[in-house]
Amino acid sequence: MQRGRSSLDFDDAFVNVMFEEGVRASQSSDSNSTDPFYDVWIDQASAPFAEQVAYATRTLRKLYPTHTVVPYTEGAVNIMGFPGTLVQPMQPSELVTSLLFQPLSRRSGQRSGVLYDSVYFGAFRVAYDKYDFLLYTIRYPVSFGSTVQNFLLHAGPEEHSRALIMAAGIWHNQLHQEIYVFNQGYWRKDHNLWIEVQKANWDDVILKQEFKDRLQKDVNGFFESETLYKNLAIPWKRGLIMYGPPGNGKTISMKAIMKECDAKGYAPLYVKSFKSFMGEEGSMALVFDKAREMAPCVLILEDLDSLINDSNRSFFLNQLDGLEGNDGLLLIGSTNHFDKLDPALSGRPSRFDRKWEFEDPDEEERALYTKYWQDKLKSNKDIDFPDSLVHEIAATTNKFSFAYLKEAFVSTLVIMAGFEEGDKPDFASVLKGQVKTLRDQLDKDSKTSSPVSTSSMTSGVSAVRIGQPSRGLDAFRSRLPGAGGRIWDTSDSSTRMAMPGGMPPQHNQGSGVNAGDVRPVAMGGRSFIF
Repeated sequence: MQRGRSSLDFDDAFVNVMFEEGVRASQSSDSNSTDPFYDVWIDQASAPFAEQVAYATRTLRKLYPTHTVVPYTEGAVNIMGFPGTLVQPMQPSELVTSLLFQPLSRRSGQRSGVLYDSVYFGAFRVAYDKYDFLLYTIRYPVSFGSTVQNFLLHAGPEEHSRALIMAAGIWHNQLHQEIYVFNQGYWRKDHNLWIEVQKANWDDVILKQEFKDRLQKDVNGFFESETLYKNLAIPWKRGLIMYGPPGNGKTISMKAIMKECDAKGYAPLYVKSFKSFMGEEGSMALVFDKAREMAPCVLILEDLDSLINDSNRSFFLNQLDGLEGNDGLLLIGSTNHFDKLDPALSGRPSRFDRKWEFEDPDEEERALYTKYWQDKLKSNKDIDFPDSLVHEIAATTNKFSFAYLKEAFVSTLVIMAGFEEGDKPDFASVLKGQVKTLRDQLDKDSKTSSPVSTSSMTSGVSAVRIGQPSRGLDAFRSRLPGAGGRIWDTSDSSTRMAMPGGMPPQHNQGSGVNAGDVRPVAMGGRSFIF
């Protein structure tokens, strides 16, 4: 009998321990805390656990019986970064954050860096529209990293919380002076690339006006022809390839197209690389899924011959013309080596419908480009740039790309800038000397490089301009500023990026982008501590 009573007492004690252990631990953790959820969560996060969302949701419902609780994950929804809300910490002393240092460019003229607070535990008051909310944000370890979980509480129906989450999600998914860039398996918004694209202007693209007009019409006509495509019962999609030797305007033309499309509401999506932890096929699936989501839009694939290879080509083609629709998708690819593209890309209609060749400029285009520099330098009293020099430079620079021409002018200005005032040499003589130096280098480079065969270029291709063999510029490419550089290799943000031949900073006033960056600072959390 005694043994039975002891066993019963033991069982009662065991039950009490199980149900009261959390309360005792909570009471002992921090007797000065005022937030009812603070102690409970600190105890839970400091012990072995598995399902945090269910635990936290259940606990918050008990602590706030008059509120509805809506859990949601971070990522595509950032209420604290949503301009339509007012956010304030409930108890700053109980806000648990970890500082992140973000360095700034020295050329930005600002401080050397800023600090952000990454929130690990935070309770906030949120005001949106005519409603008030409570927002709990917690971060906890998952697998090899961590995750952020949010809980939106409202003393009213759940629909009000869902409306706020929907509004914040829609705003976050939109572009605000940004361009979507895909790299290493992720899409991210790039404000700096958007700034660089705004500096591009068709007036700075020194090509024959007829060529530029036809290219613009090809792009703009696609987006204006949805009804025509539907009436003809054909998919509303189109592909363009820009090809030719490096340094002849493909990149700046692509920037001008991106700027124009963005201004008209057709988002430009830029793919830097398909290489990622999920493999190139996984990356391609994400890229085309995003393009279908954002359509009508323009998808940019620069250096197409590097992005598409033997191992991923089949999957790329399936994404391009497979069962999933690509309505509203304008695909623009560029390459310096058209002959290296597989015929499945370069020759088959309905994939890349038009081919635009950016060949080395002829004498008329070289004269236009030289005139472009003459106009830029007309206000410089130290430089004498007569029309006769324009014609002479155009006539003596045969086989020069626009990048070579740019180097001739830039190096001339750099040389002249090294002389004292009143001791400067004659502009024309220095320019001619630089042209001769580049000519010697070009001839030397041509002798050591075999021409690239163009047999595959003309096979089954309806090109806009007649192809020419490569002039062996690849070996010299790395020594030319801006020669065939990718959009990603942006120029000095303080100067305007002109069609190859932007002025050095001291000679270029530049248009700039004076509009402020309207995007909220929400990098890993919001900074409330200054």
